[in-house]
Amino acid sequence: MSMAPRTDAQSSAAHVADRHDLIRVHGARVNNLRDVSIEIPKRRLTVFTGVSGSGKSSLVFHTIAAESQRLINETYSAFVQGFMPTLARPEVDVLEGLTTAIIVDQQRMGADPRSTVGTATDANAMLRILFSRLGKPHIGPPSAYAFNVPSVRASGAITVERGAKKTVKATFSRTGGMCVRCEGRGTVSDIDLTQLYDDSKSIAEGAFTIPGWKSDSFWTVRVYAESGLLDPDKPIRKFTKKEMQDFLYREPTKVKVEGVNLTYEGLIPKIQKSMLSKDKEAMQPHIRAFVERAVTFATCPECEGTRLSEGARSSKIKRISIADACAMEIRDLAAWVGGLSEPSVAPLLTTLHQTLESFVEIGLGYLSLDRAAGTLSGGEAQRVKMVRHLGSSLTDTTYVFDEPTAGLHPHDIQRMNDLLLRLRDKGNTVLVVEHKPQTIAIADHVVDLGPGAGTAGGTVCFEGTVEGLRAGDTITGRHLDDRAGLKETVRTPSGTLEIRGATTHNLRDVDVDVPLGVLCVVTGVAGSGKSSLLHGSLPSSAGVVSVDQAPIRGSRRSNPATYTGLLDPIRKAFAKVNGVKPGLFSANSEGACPTCNGAGVLYTDLAMMAGVATTCEDCEGKRYQAAVLEYRLGGRDISEVLAMSVAEAEEFFGDGEAGTPAAHRILKRLDDVGLGYLNLGQPLTTLSGGERQRLKLATHMAEKGGVYVLDEPTAGLHLADVEQLLGLLDRLVDSGKSVLVIEHHQAVMAHADWIIDLGPGAGHDGGQIVFEGTPADLVAARSTLTGEHLAAYVGSWPRPPSAVAAARRRGI
Repeated sequence: MSMAPRTDAQSSAAHVADRHDLIRVHGARVNNLRDVSIEIPKRRLTVFTGVSGSGKSSLVFHTIAAESQRLINETYSAFVQGFMPTLARPEVDVLEGLTTAIIVDQQRMGADPRSTVGTATDANAMLRILFSRLGKPHIGPPSAYAFNVPSVRASGAITVERGAKKTVKATFSRTGGMCVRCEGRGTVSDIDLTQLYDDSKSIAEGAFTIPGWKSDSFWTVRVYAESGLLDPDKPIRKFTKKEMQDFLYREPTKVKVEGVNLTYEGLIPKIQKSMLSKDKEAMQPHIRAFVERAVTFATCPECEGTRLSEGARSSKIKRISIADACAMEIRDLAAWVGGLSEPSVAPLLTTLHQTLESFVEIGLGYLSLDRAAGTLSGGEAQRVKMVRHLGSSLTDTTYVFDEPTAGLHPHDIQRMNDLLLRLRDKGNTVLVVEHKPQTIAIADHVVDLGPGAGTAGGTVCFEGTVEGLRAGDTITGRHLDDRAGLKETVRTPSGTLEIRGATTHNLRDVDVDVPLGVLCVVTGVAGSGKSSLLHGSLPSSAGVVSVDQAPIRGSRRSNPATYTGLLDPIRKAFAKVNGVKPGLFSANSEGACPTCNGAGVLYTDLAMMAGVATTCEDCEGKRYQAAVLEYRLGGRDISEVLAMSVAEAEEFFGDGEAGTPAAHRILKRLDDVGLGYLNLGQPLTTLSGGERQRLKLATHMAEKGGVYVLDEPTAGLHLADVEQLLGLLDRLVDSGKSVLVIEHHQAVMAHADWIIDLGPGAGHDGGQIVFEGTPADLVAARSTLTGEHLAAYVGSWPRPPSAVAAARRRGI
């Protein structure tokens, strides 16, 4: 191979293309950004910091990444764009120097029960091909090993329109791997009928116990009572066999009620469609509680939870079926695949092994391919999305990460940092939204937004190096070196909650006494069994209020007032003062502007181009009819109240004419979690991850229960906000509650009264209690990875000791 000689002139002269080494943003005004103008160096690691709600995501995701994706979509034909999501151009004057953006965010992976780690990463697809080639006995093509593909058989006459038409008989069959009983879900559900109705009563006597099913409801109870199919005055337990069949399972049937044509449907399919098909997190709290009571899930007895048909389970390679392979921990599966040697599928084995090794490299070797995607934490989901990019040969690409260290133990953060640096060193631009000091410290460039959140943020407070940020007078700079100290005295437990023989997931027959009346923190590396211990092993009789990591969902019509239930007492207060119905003060009901249907804007669909939203001229974006805005409470109409911040509304509803204790209590909780700056009517779709987490926490604080279980409450929180969270946890404990926190943040560990540390590793290397005691004892013992890092954090040691490096070498 020969190469053309390179002249000195060619090597020394700067090429005009080399001047495009910056991403330039000028005049960005997305969400709360206030004419932001910055220049971001390419092929460098840039970290964006600032308090939650300061505008980081608005700048990085909704401006830079969104415009990159929109421009890429425009390179496709109009026909192809018609099948792609439509993206509007961000509100920004100039965006220059953009490259292809790959977004790796914290959005939960599909919660569909048929979505797994394997299906989300294509590892399952490669395994199916492997078994279809090497599996004995051979049962069919790759689809025969797919739990998402049902077997199909059909026969009949078809007309062939080719020359002279003729009718021929044809048969068709497809072998799928789906379990017939559970339809590939791995579980079967059963509805507890006692939660739906009281069979000792008749329908007329109010037998239904379903939330929202009132006796005068035209669309629910009355359609059963007046359908003519049932006797409304007969107790349900005395229904005949036919009546019970019609009552519970009848197919949709047209009936006439008071001259109106309605559809009658059996109770079970009606409940399944109206409630069970919806995302639980999008439900109101009382509806969600009902669903959790009424529905029970059990492992499918036919496939034993593997989701696969008997044929798929019978085909094996070296005594391992595809169900066995998917149930293995990925690190064990990688070793098994690496031991296979078959020249006919060598390229497939190489690619599959590389994919599985990427899981191990990124710290997810403890997962299995059959793990439901919806059960992954935000941090796990983000790292799973990273798998497909680790071996990519692409360069000069922009990678955008949203808190990649979320859910990571301090021991694992260095591994994530190494991955970010590797992506940068391949010639890529890496943009990271982050709060953890360990990741901020490796940045080549830092952009700090603020100074506050919401309307108090949206400006660039600092741009430069980490050293400059540390020396600068910004909130992030001042808190970058914060270290919480160990408490001099800890609370004395008021009792204990016994957990005996816990075996959920990877727990190994764990016995532990969880102290009550104190702040107890459960720690351990990701995958060590923390969530399994608290979410899966606490007795149901303990009165637990659980705040997990599941994201809150909502449309652009949802806002903090509707999500927290705050709008209900506000509507009632308006109705009482003005002598009208509460429904008038709902923008989703009677009071909605008829022109925009209460949305405040009118949307115009432009097919493959981004739709256009224009402010409704009739209500001027206020969402209500003009007549509704005539009614006032304390001198304000309903639209003005929803435009208030939480802090302003708390004062408004505190006393005086507008005094509403029920609303004031909810607003106080929102202020306690640091959301005093949020507007009551701000759409949920515009909230940051940290704001949503705290909104959820404030909502659950209203639930009655003596034990609070919080799953990583510091997720999405700025360093300055952690101190406020600790104050909130203290207030909960001092009010007589028991607070159990799953957490990796050392400040929360140091502030705890008691620590339960699980490990020593993840997956089958974890599931054991490796320490129980006070934070001071943990630091003094230095016997676990958590103890090593906590000691370093509080200043006992200048850096994690050599034992941590030794543990890494052992793969723990």
